[in-house]
Amino acid sequence: MQETLYRPARSEQSHEVSCEVCKGNRLVCVQNSSRCPVFLRAKSLVDIEKVVGKTEFFGASPPGVFLGSYGYPNLLAGPLVPVLQEPDPSLLDSPDRWLDKSIDELIRYRFSLVRGKSTVRVQDARNPDKTLSLVQEIVMSETPTDTELVLKKKPHVRINLLTRSSPHGPSGVVERLSLASNPDVPRQIDKVVSDTDLPANEGAQSLYQNGISQQHIVRMFSIGLLGASRTRRLVPTEWSITAIDDILAKDLRRNVSDYPRLDEFRLFSAHAVGNNVHVLLFPTSWMFEALEGWLTGPRPEVFGDYELNKGRKDYPTNIAGAYHASRLPVLEYLNKIRRQGGAIVFLEVTRDWVPLGVWRFRELARRALTGDPSQFTNLEDALAEARKRLLIPYRNWAEASRLLSYYKQQSVLDRYVGSTTC
Repeated sequence: MQETLYRPARSEQSHEVSCEVCKGNRLVCVQNSSRCPVFLRAKSLVDIEKVVGKTEFFGASPPGVFLGSYGYPNLLAGPLVPVLQEPDPSLLDSPDRWLDKSIDELIRYRFSLVRGKSTVRVQDARNPDKTLSLVQEIVMSETPTDTELVLKKKPHVRINLLTRSSPHGPSGVVERLSLASNPDVPRQIDKVVSDTDLPANEGAQSLYQNGISQQHIVRMFSIGLLGASRTRRLVPTEWSITAIDDILAKDLRRNVSDYPRLDEFRLFSAHAVGNNVHVLLFPTSWMFEALEGWLTGPRPEVFGDYELNKGRKDYPTNIAGAYHASRLPVLEYLNKIRRQGGAIVFLEVTRDWVPLGVWRFRELARRALTGDPSQFTNLEDALAEARKRLLIPYRNWAEASRLLSYYKQQSVLDRYVGSTTC
């Protein structure tokens, strides 16, 4: 895995934080948490002072794990253990179930998980120590595992507000980790983990096809449970999310490229957690573009990345993980209906949003594509309807889009070729 595949996106650099206090200068909040609006909201929802006053924690890990990228190839890895008694602990680390939750609920989920940290090297996945081995057991489980976490010192809270990462709750260095219940490991997971000759991408695809949740696959990939034994490695959580989106999408794209084309234009929409997603499908061979627009700054800005029929080999530097997160649901939909088509996904971030992760684009696109589409016989009518739904002026999207101009040029060329052959 190449570290260069995970550079910050242009949209991240332009809009690090939608906050009236720090104006994107995150050091303000790191140095003085009492000024951070997200931290203040978390304090009103979770008794953080009580949490940071002890070193021993017992609870059912969702299951959850987090590996930061700072210091790569040396990482800080460890389990996530809840400090609150939740009726369903798995909900605390299940983005696929978060769309109908309020932003306050999501903040409470993130800040009520204590993160244990142990220093590891990426290659330690092949020969884990006792602590890492226990974390791997937690991650393999399909259901929450009772976990006792003892930290060397009282945990601390550090504000971490980036557009792609979720806020972290209290964290501390692991002194001791033990399991108080047996992990519930599905047969499909045990089979893939035990196959030390199976490449990581094939293992991920096998789990996905057997109904294992994408979040579960991400955890397993991150903690080094997938791949041939000689190549297994630990992967930062944020990188793992994008990697799994990409692995699953490439497999689906091979199928979709063999299907007949759509017969019409289709427009889908969904709205939740301060974000809007609109998916426009059109009757062409496979091509894809994701456009990400921000309403949080002094003026709306739109960034985009795209691919044509043969896919994309380089990293989408303009919108990064949002590209992969929104592409996968489109391919899932086309594969389900056994059709091929082009797609433009409009991703809008409103002023209501706070940084909780890139998952919302994936889940919003999935939700949109489960609804009934508006159907059109031509691009002009489809775009006229899209204009009504978009909050950012359409001209901003049109200027950023490459597929719109490409499609129009191809249409003119097709008409010209058709007229000359008559």
